[in-house]
This record gives sequence, structure tokens and C-alpha cells, in this order.
Amino acid sequence: MQRIAGVKDGSRASAAGIRVGDVLIGINGAPVLDIIDYEYLSANRSLVLQLKNANGEPREVAIKKPVHEPLGLLFDSGLMSEVRACKNHCIFCFIDQMPKGGRDTLRFKDDDWRMSFIMGNYVSLTNIDEVEFQRIIDRRVSPLYISVHATDPAVRSQMMRNPAASTLMGRLRALKDAKLAFHCQIVCCPGINDGSVLEKTLNDLFGLYPYAQSVAIVPVGLTKYRQGLSLLRVFTPAEAKAALRQIQVFAKMCKHREGVNFAYASDEFYILAGDPLPGYDEYDGFSQIENGVGLLRLFEYDFLERLRDMQPRKAPLYVHIAGGVSASPFFQELYKALVPYHIFCDIRPIRNDYFGETVTVGGLVTGQDLIAQLRGKLTHAYLLLPHNMLREGEDVFLDGYTLRRVAEALRVEIVVVRGEGEDWVNTLFSLNNGGE
Repeated sequence: MQRIAGVKDGSRASAAGIRVGDVLIGINGAPVLDIIDYEYLSANRSLVLQLKNANGEPREVAIKKPVHEPLGLLFDSGLMSEVRACKNHCIFCFIDQMPKGGRDTLRFKDDDWRMSFIMGNYVSLTNIDEVEFQRIIDRRVSPLYISVHATDPAVRSQMMRNPAASTLMGRLRALKDAKLAFHCQIVCCPGINDGSVLEKTLNDLFGLYPYAQSVAIVPVGLTKYRQGLSLLRVFTPAEAKAALRQIQVFAKMCKHREGVNFAYASDEFYILAGDPLPGYDEYDGFSQIENGVGLLRLFEYDFLERLRDMQPRKAPLYVHIAGGVSASPFFQELYKALVPYHIFCDIRPIRNDYFGETVTVGGLVTGQDLIAQLRGKLTHAYLLLPHNMLREGEDVFLDGYTLRRVAEALRVEIVVVRGEGEDWVNTLFSLNNGGE
């Protein structure tokens, strides 16, 4: 049962007399468990809504509308139910490696296939029974984003420390048989699911193409807070290079057979190996961008395309830009393109003392590390930061430090750039000279 929290003015639901406080029981006789049911069942021309009013009195309301036109009902939560928690205990889980303090929301482990469909979150499919999995098929949920890690049942169960992890391939085949698409993710751990295990995983997934549409391979990330956790280590440069070669050979085979690379190593793998990134066209539409696959190439492309439209600034601009250690050389080289436009960027790679030096990505840089490493060292008026350092919609870093606190400590104006390459160009050309 779903309590109706709002009814949009002018909507079919409003015209039918549905009011705030009514409770939606079902549509066309089928129960509405969550947003997936609601969207699927309401995307029809003829609807009969089973309702109860605020006094518990039942009634039915018939509505006719164009297919896919929204009914106009609003509910208490976006999912129309609670987010489902993860039941795995993955040996590489980043949340288990978090220090005390920081944002409480970072400690909740979600594993909800509905969020996978709606938001593109990766899920394991280990916390749903066969009835719920059948609902995915019946509701035609596609695409899903699935954390695979290994298709070998024993290896996957070992990595996720959950016996239910062994059933994955049967479910992926069922999705294929139902002609439902999905993208895959592999967190690669040296000595566990690389080498021959990775080869089997890639072949098994490619055997489900085109419904298995892509797979991203990401090196495991480890913090310094692993006391009492499984023994893991990061890839050495030589191991990263070997894994990269394996992925590249496999991708070349896929390209020859189906016209797409299918398997994509994350940018971090290339940085670890010291190898150049693939060209822009090798990413086949950037379907795995959320896994850091092609993120730098796409940024570069958008940045340079926008830069070509700009005219040099009349007065020079000097700014500081802080980010993670791993991508700093890439940005150092890219921002040289700004010099003819009279923009000069001082790149400041921030060592991650909060999580440990093996964590090198910009999105995990914290406020306290910014303060510790930049205090008294900034000479320009502006410090630019990427938006992914902050909680979505808020000015708070991973460690709970606020943007204002960091700006006051550094005595600088912080400009958070909320966007990609094009947005960085626009921001840089919109700033004044800051008194310099």
C-alpha cells in the first residue's frame, strides 16, 4: 500500500478526484509494491486504481489516458519503499575500510536492483529470491548494472563471502533469455580474480552478448584501514601492465567479432601501468563512464572542443587546481592548452593521508588533506575543485569538513566546478582576475 503524498494540478489523477492522503492499493488488480510496479502498471491506456481514502474506505477509480503519460501521483519516497541493504561481505568493500568519523550516509551498504535501473548503481543480485528476480523479468527492467567480479561460482562466493553469489550465471542467462540488457563490473584483485579467472569471466560474459552489453575492469582500491580484514594488495605496475594487455587482447577479439570492444579497463589501470589511454573512439559511446572508463578522454574531448570556441582573455588569469595524485600528470599536460588564452593553472596533486597513499583518485580527496597540504602555499585568488569531492547537493567533503571551513583555512576563494570538460572551460573564462 502506498500513501499518496501529492497530486499534480491538471493531471489525470487530479481530474479523477484522487487526493493527498489516499492510499494506492493496486492498479488493474495488481499490487503496487514500489516505483517499478507503479511505473510499469500505470503505463497503459486504461487503468482501474484500487484505493482507500484517509478513513480506510475502499474505492476504485477508472482512468483513460495516452500510453506512458504520467498519472500525476507523488509518494513519500522516490522508491516508494526503503532502499535494500547489501547482504554481502566483499573482501574489497570500500565501506569496511572507512575510518571513524566522516559522513554517516557513506556507511550504508545499498544493493538495490531498483536503484540499478533508476540510477545506474551496480548491484550483485544476491539479496533477492526467485520471486523477486522473476519480477525483474516480468517488469522488463533493462538495463541493469551488475557487479560480477568473477563468473566462477567458488571464486565469486569467496570474494563476496556469500553463498548466494554462486548463482549469478544462471540469472545472467535468464536475463539474456528474456532479452533484457545489462552492463557488468569487475573489481580486479591481484592473485584472486585476475589471470585465468579473469579470462573465464570475460569469455562467459561475452557469451551473453549483446544482452551483456559491456564490462568494466577496475583495479581494487585499498585504504590504510584494513585491520582485521582480508589480506589484499594493490596491483604493482608490472601486474597492472600484464592485466591491461590481457584485457586489450580480449577486447580486440570482441571488436573483430562484434564491432565493439566490450571489455574496458578503467583509466586507473592505464595510469597504474604507465600506459597511454586509448583514443576517444575506442570507448564505444562511454557506457562505463561511472566506473572511470574513458572519463579522462571524454573530459579532454569536451574541454578542447569548447576551448576552440573561445577567444584569449584580455588579462591573464592565474588559478590553483587541486585533485588526486593519479590523474594530475594528465591534467598538467591538458591545461597547457590554456596558455595561449592567457590562463595559467597551477596543478596541486593532493596526497591522500586520510585514506592512505594507495588511494589516488580526486573524488576521495578530503577537506583536512586539502588544508594540511595547501595551507600557506596558495598565492592566487582562486582554488578550483571538482564537484565529485563533495557530497551531491551539499558543500561537505568525505571527512565531514565543509567547503567554508576549508576556504577559511586556506584564505582563498574556492570555486567548485560542477560539470565536465566544457564546464571547466566556461568557468575559467568567466572568472575575474581576482585582484591579480
